[in-house]
Amino acid sequence: MEASSCLRYQVRGFGSFRIWLCLLLLLVLQNCSPVLSDSPYLVGMGSYDITGPAADVNMMGYANTEQIASGIHFRLKSRAFIVAEPNGKRVVFVNLDACMASQLVNIKVLERLKARYGDLYNENNVAISGIHTHAGPGGYLQYVVYIVTSLGFVRQSFDVIVDGIEKSIVEAHNNLHPGKIYVNKGDLLDAGVNRSPSAYLNNPAEERSKYKYNVDKEMTLVKFVDDESGPVGSFNWFATHGTSMSRTNSLISGDNKGAAARFMEDWAEKNGLPKQTGVASSDDLGFLHMTSVLPRRVSTIIPEPDEITDDLMQLASSFEASGGRRLEGSNITRRIRSSQENNAKFVSAFCQSNCGDVSPNVLGTFCIDTHLPCDFNHSTCNGKNELCYGRGPGYPNEFESTRIIGNRQFLKAVDLFNSASEEIQGKIDYRHTYLDFSQLKVSVSTSTGGPQVVKTCPAAMGFAFAAGTTDGPGAFDFKQGDDKGNPFWRLVRNLLKTPGKEQVECQAPKPILLDTGEMKEPYDWAPAILPIQIIRIGQLVILCVPGGILQFVNPRMSVKLEVHVVL
Repeated sequence: MEASSCLRYQVRGFGSFRIWLCLLLLLVLQNCSPVLSDSPYLVGMGSYDITGPAADVNMMGYANTEQIASGIHFRLKSRAFIVAEPNGKRVVFVNLDACMASQLVNIKVLERLKARYGDLYNENNVAISGIHTHAGPGGYLQYVVYIVTSLGFVRQSFDVIVDGIEKSIVEAHNNLHPGKIYVNKGDLLDAGVNRSPSAYLNNPAEERSKYKYNVDKEMTLVKFVDDESGPVGSFNWFATHGTSMSRTNSLISGDNKGAAARFMEDWAEKNGLPKQTGVASSDDLGFLHMTSVLPRRVSTIIPEPDEITDDLMQLASSFEASGGRRLEGSNITRRIRSSQENNAKFVSAFCQSNCGDVSPNVLGTFCIDTHLPCDFNHSTCNGKNELCYGRGPGYPNEFESTRIIGNRQFLKAVDLFNSASEEIQGKIDYRHTYLDFSQLKVSVSTSTGGPQVVKTCPAAMGFAFAAGTTDGPGAFDFKQGDDKGNPFWRLVRNLLKTPGKEQVECQAPKPILLDTGEMKEPYDWAPAILPIQIIRIGQLVILCVPGGILQFVNPRMSVKLEVHVVL
């Protein structure tokens, strides 16, 4: 009942009972209004297992045909975060323990969400990103160049990712509650180095002078706090490759970012989150530093041999043989895939940022035959790229390197999580479109300083591409930085597709090894039309574009605008 109505009752001389009733209703409304306005958003978290086939499947990332899965280092997850205005728009951000997202996966996930929720979740407000681990099952993308080493499409890899993304979003949807969001950022200096420092030095001096380091060292963290349960999750962006595990590794792994996420979720569980405040004490962090020197693969993720329990025996009994039947009496599989289903749980994602040439192998690059530093300009050893490898902080133990780099990201995330105080406020909005990247017109400056309009062309891979990187060197006689090519490999290339004059001129000075953008047999080798997406939550803006992730603060705005580009 409105206040004006109460006043009319009083003026017209209605009984005291109605007057007190009006005052009581006013008091109730006043007490309710702060609750409605105190938290501008609904927030929900969810996670689900996406480990997939752990044997006899080629891994995605290094494009190494000999890297075939033969077991599990630790399991992979899809982590979903939903933010909604109580009576307005909503957005979904999903982070995968996978090399990258896939357009085909997105399409199938959106089909399932439409069947469940109608138009509530769609291509405009759902963003899916990968952590860029090079140790997950491959074969779930739809273009030839991404599945050639897995010898085609792998339905089992595809199905488990689609299923896991859907389940994580459903869980986040079911856990939506009023809450607040905070953002914080800071530098992390010892978890990534430039793996092509000579290439970076080719940038103009005035360009390099704008930055303190030759790679992005900043971590930005977003913290979610449920009004009732307290802190319920976080995700952050930081640039470092998922290549702590080498190209010879055969165990399924989320690499350093997957490990960091597990560390933070374990830390939250140890602290009773989301039931408690979630501020780590000095004792907690001291314990973490103490355990970080133990020779374990990844903290408590992998049990020691004497820690095998009946649960593992139950898990073994739950597997089905071809033509067989499931054994009764075990729900361990369901518990591994989604613990605490439909209950509030702490979800932490360590998202990938602009990691193009950022390596977690921070000790530098060395020749495996002489143990001397590699050639600075071409990353070779006596002219051979196959002998030049980066070394992680746990060298020669790549499991230890994974744990250390993951632990460094985790500790920085905890620090930012505990000190996050800048609240995100404002409207939720989003945009989505498709662009043909093979026909974009771009205005650039000429050598004289004047503007010039140039046009992009179909994708192509150069000779230097085949040399790989110091995280995973290629084979044969390819070299990084090669702008010449050689007649033998041109002959081999022409057996597949000879690039035309226009394409050669457009790609120059890069010599074309594979003209992937124009190769159509048996179907497209690489995409040309790609999605561009913008998600905004108050002053936080996420730009989803094909390629990587960037972040910046717009100095022209009165409110700091955090922008992250998900590639």
